[in-house]
Amino acid sequence: MQKLPITDNESILFTKIVRKINFFASMNMGLLEKILGHIAYYSFDKGEKICRQGDPGDSFYVVAEGKLGVSVKSGFFSFSRKVAELGPGSCFGEMALLSRAPRTATVACEEPAKLFVLLADHFDAAMAQNPAFAEEIRKLAADRKFDLDHK
Repeated sequence: MQKLPITDNESILFTKIVRKINFFASMNMGLLEKILGHIAYYSFDKGEKICRQGDPGDSFYVVAEGKLGVSVKSGFFSFSRKVAELGPGSCFGEMALLSRAPRTATVACEEPAKLFVLLADHFDAAMAQNPAFAEEIRKLAADRKFDLDHK
């Protein structure tokens, strides 16, 4: 993992991506600009894990480039099974941020990737400033949990 600078081009890319994500659509431009000031941008190598199932939930991710695999392990002695693929424009990590619960899946790079990262503390501040945004995140998290529980 390597931290990258956020240029004007990355700021524009982040804004374009999140405007297409349902829960960011309800966010006003002023709040989005505040969040942008707290976003970090990282590159990851193929095979690198972004987060592991069971780790504390401490950040939200938006995929700018690359392909990621999402896998879950149902028991201590069971094998991981792939449940989803994520690509540019995808997001993950909102479930853990809402409850600070452990991660429900492992996310790893299937090819080199670049991701925007929003830490939990900044995420909480954004939700407090925009109740509509907070409600959309809760709905998305509930839908994803249902999908994971039934795969």
